[in-house]
Amino acid sequence: MQEHDDIDILVSEVGPRDGLQSIKAIMPLAAKKAWIAAEAAAGVREIEVGSFVPPKLLPQMADTAELVAYARSIPGLVVAALVPNYRGAENAIRAGAHKISLPLSASESHSKANLRRTHDQVIDEVRQITAFIRSLPEAERPGFDGNISTAFGCTIEGAVPEAKVVELARRLMEAGVDGVGLSDTTGYANPAQLRRLVRLVRAEIGTENLSGVHLHNTRGLGLANALAALDEGITTLDSSLGGLGGCPYAPGASGNIVTEDLVFMLDAMGLRTGIDLDRLLTVRQILRDALPGEALYGFTPDAGLPKGYAGGGWGVGPG
Repeated sequence: MQEHDDIDILVSEVGPRDGLQSIKAIMPLAAKKAWIAAEAAAGVREIEVGSFVPPKLLPQMADTAELVAYARSIPGLVVAALVPNYRGAENAIRAGAHKISLPLSASESHSKANLRRTHDQVIDEVRQITAFIRSLPEAERPGFDGNISTAFGCTIEGAVPEAKVVELARRLMEAGVDGVGLSDTTGYANPAQLRRLVRLVRAEIGTENLSGVHLHNTRGLGLANALAALDEGITTLDSSLGGLGGCPYAPGASGNIVTEDLVFMLDAMGLRTGIDLDRLLTVRQILRDALPGEALYGFTPDAGLPKGYAGGGWGVGPG
């Protein structure tokens, strides 16, 4: 759901989680804190700071509880975290995350590889998590979303039936999540497919219950898919600074949408994100310094802003 009334589109930064889990290097905690603080200072309203998975599986995420505590000290920032199961949710809530999300793979093969759970087992965990959240005092309850990963195709199974995605969205809502997101984990989506699936899922669970999509640019269609999502009324878009990211359990699924390019597109279209693009572009230096040799992507950072660029619908209108 949209958290802020003063912006049109919520750009949710997922780099500290989805970006860093996909590379071998472990970013120092101090650098992660600097990254989060710099993006928040640039106006980013929501950051997924990590995931509560066992450190032996993803050592890159071992300091997520510390990051949640740190990020909570930044005024106005919504601190999000990914949880794979009930135990992860408990840990995230104990750490103080404002918002948690649990991935449910539309492809059961991917679900078994990623979470070691079948669809039914994941739904059972969701029910347990929602029961736990509802047992807490209202002020301590985080937002809880179910994100359907591999919603547009799977590197293991190939095509994923749209009816399966719709069914899982319904089951997630019935299990008690606040909302559902669609994730193109493998970079398979195309704009026509995205429009169709958004409409099908919304027809099943209600327009207000599907507000966000998580897209990858693996095959160069990231921003085209983001634009299709905007045209369907989607108000939350995930992205990663420098395009870091992928899924360790979906081979070849690299390349989140580049936050800098997404913000430039939205800003140029006159859509309010609350993000200062000039300040955002400087944040990349933190990644360069902390992750030497790691490839960073993005056309806007490489090309720079257009001459005379002022944002806010730049280049649009008479004259």
